[in-house]
Amino acid sequence: MNGLEPGDPERIGRYRLLGRLGEGGMGRVYLARSDRGRTVAVKTVREELARMPDFRRRFAQEVKAAQRVGGEWTAPVLDADTAASTPWVATGYVAGPSLAEVVDRQYGPLPPATLRVLAAGLVRALQTIHGAGLVHRDLKPSNVLVTIDGPRVIDFGIARALDASTQSAEGLTKAGAVVGSPGFMSPEQVRGEKVSYASDVFCLGAVLAYAATGRMPFGTDEGGMHSLLFRIATEEADLTGVPDSWQGVVAACLVKDAEKRPAPDELLTSIEETADADAAPGGAWLPGEVLAELGRHAVQLLDSEDPEDRVPVGAPVAGFGPPPAPYSPSTPAWQSASPFAAGPGVAQPSPYSTPPPGPGPATPSPYAPEPARPVKSLATALNVFLVLFAVLVLGQFNILMEVYTQLDGRPGASPTSGIDDFDSLRSLALVVEVLGVLMNIVLAVLWACWFRRIRQNAEPFAPGGIRYSPGLAAGSWFIPVVNLFMPKQIANDIWTASTGRPAGAGRWLVHTWWWLWLAQLATDLSSYKSWDEAKTVAGAKEILLNAQSANVVAVASTVFAVLFVSRLTSLQRKRVTETA
Repeated sequence: MNGLEPGDPERIGRYRLLGRLGEGGMGRVYLARSDRGRTVAVKTVREELARMPDFRRRFAQEVKAAQRVGGEWTAPVLDADTAASTPWVATGYVAGPSLAEVVDRQYGPLPPATLRVLAAGLVRALQTIHGAGLVHRDLKPSNVLVTIDGPRVIDFGIARALDASTQSAEGLTKAGAVVGSPGFMSPEQVRGEKVSYASDVFCLGAVLAYAATGRMPFGTDEGGMHSLLFRIATEEADLTGVPDSWQGVVAACLVKDAEKRPAPDELLTSIEETADADAAPGGAWLPGEVLAELGRHAVQLLDSEDPEDRVPVGAPVAGFGPPPAPYSPSTPAWQSASPFAAGPGVAQPSPYSTPPPGPGPATPSPYAPEPARPVKSLATALNVFLVLFAVLVLGQFNILMEVYTQLDGRPGASPTSGIDDFDSLRSLALVVEVLGVLMNIVLAVLWACWFRRIRQNAEPFAPGGIRYSPGLAAGSWFIPVVNLFMPKQIANDIWTASTGRPAGAGRWLVHTWWWLWLAQLATDLSSYKSWDEAKTVAGAKEILLNAQSANVVAVASTVFAVLFVSRLTSLQRKRVTETA
């Protein structure tokens, strides 16, 4: 830990800063003490990121989601102010060096006994993080802290907000942007694809290989960043030096195909079954050199508890008016004096604190995720029109059957107009066709509005976990030529977020509805001609068969669309009730 520099604030929110812990891609990290005496790590956001509204929105969502994570293998998120001019987040302070420091500077490759506890602790941390619906996205040695009791994982979920700042409006990585930490990224991250829980498993394998050998499994970026990323995406990891008993576990994590990597539960079983002759139970899990360093670290922490420049409670501060009042639940953090006060006796809000609310009801932060809105009435209207559409299609089916019956038995070369009631059947078919066009327009509007609403509702369930914006959720249905499967990708994400399960319970319904809709689209395009346009009976019968096939597919597609709308609406209502 380093001391504070002249440009550093003395307080952030209700936390008194004690020193600098480090600086990274997102911002600066400070060691701090709460007014109630708890030691915390406070991470502030870089100024250029704070100016990005999309980053702020993502940051607020990720912090809110990360606050749900708890457990003995992670550093809990305790407090945050994402609406401050300089956003910040406070986590529980873990008294220990990072795994990178232990391997690079203190000890070197870890022995099997240490590796076993490290691996089990990291897997349990991932279980906790994934159980809260988060993907870490940046598991690396510097985000693993080593303590006497075992490893601790930090920065879970927060990296997603930083990743979002490197994304374009279309969801593609901006030119020159690298998402993740080179050397400990998954192939999906290298390719700019959507990452899942399996991505964290790959990163875990890279961390374990590094801990066992003292080097990164895919080499360094000395030959260029692109060559390192290419090796991660296409080449096998170099596991030379990994103990034989750990080769299988590490190699399984580093499989290129995300679907073939083991789940954390399977990994934990494999780790517990790993038999290491050197793994003596009951003793300290860390080598003596590392334990000694932890002791020195604890002494340094004790020394920082009472810094020389700490102002005693009740003592005035020259140029800054009265000292900060001790924190109490009835005293808002922004009322404490700060080093940014305008003059004696005048306390100004810190840029790290939320400004005081004015008279009247509090205004919600524009960066907080939009709360779920009722969707039942919209879904009901959509289902009613879907049923009416199915009835209309069945009516058209009966009309066309009557036409086909009259055409059947006539010579194929005879004129179509020779059948009985030709004019009345043609007029009736035309009326049904016009009604169908009007019905499709109404359905298109209702469907786009409903789909956009459920996309918005799903965001709080899985912050940052849904591809494409709410606008594209509605607009993608009208640009199928650009990306035919974009609506399906959004539907998959919404379904997964609404079910609350990684795989999305009942995904068969989504797949069946989608493929029937594509089949309906294809058959509609192939049956664009009207039977009365054919000059001969043979030509009319061919058109009628195509039209009837399209009608059958349309009815089946509509039935599954009703089931899809009803089920997804029900799932979202259930999630809203659970989280209320």
